[in-house]
Amino acid sequence: MIEKIRLDNILFLDIETVPLEENFNQLDDEMKLLWETKTQYQRKDDYSPEAFYDRAGIWAEFGKIVCISVGYFVTKVDIRNFRVTSFFGDEKKILLDFNNLLNNHFNLTQHVMCGHNAKEFDIPFIARRMIINQIAIPNKLNLFGKKPWEIPHLDTLELWKFGDYKHFTSLKLLTKILGIPSSKGDIDGSQVGHVYYVEKDIDRIVTYCEKDVIAVAQVFLRLRREELLVEDEIMHV
Repeated sequence: MIEKIRLDNILFLDIETVPLEENFNQLDDEMKLLWETKTQYQRKDDYSPEAFYDRAGIWAEFGKIVCISVGYFVTKVDIRNFRVTSFFGDEKKILLDFNNLLNNHFNLTQHVMCGHNAKEFDIPFIARRMIINQIAIPNKLNLFGKKPWEIPHLDTLELWKFGDYKHFTSLKLLTKILGIPSSKGDIDGSQVGHVYYVEKDIDRIVTYCEKDVIAVAQVFLRLRREELLVEDEIMHV
């Protein structure tokens, strides 16, 4: 039961991703063909490979990570704080810094990671980009040979499904129906690529990513029927 998990043993996370290149024409000919093949089913006849390229950030083979935000609880007696921090900039440095965090601070058996749709998106995306960047996979991301109950990952989407695997609920919808203050600012996921490449405003992306991390933590608290975080309990470090 999730009520038995100590809050300070959970690392909440969210990532933001963009296409590897700003424009489809910046890909070499082989990558263009591979993109066309990879997305053939999703595109059908509605989009050309070039027109569909703004969605490349959802595939680790054609996208990259521009921000990983994490949050964790620090509790002392009756004081509860939630600390949020982000890694952003060069992708390899982002991944190395996140790797260092996991290996040095969240590497014990009792430590788990939690995100919204993280098992299907964030966690495998991070692991794949680590392989591409030739970074050793930390134990918390290395699932080979592990039984389902040995995998140290929680997912608020999965918890909300209650076994209904065809069901998808966005984080935005979940926060709304659970009475949690909106996690989103002035952009959504479909706009991250534009903000990154055209506006070159990484700070705006970081703010967006950190709000998602806080929202995931709030959903988790709601699922445990606990009091939501208030502004004074949230620290950006």
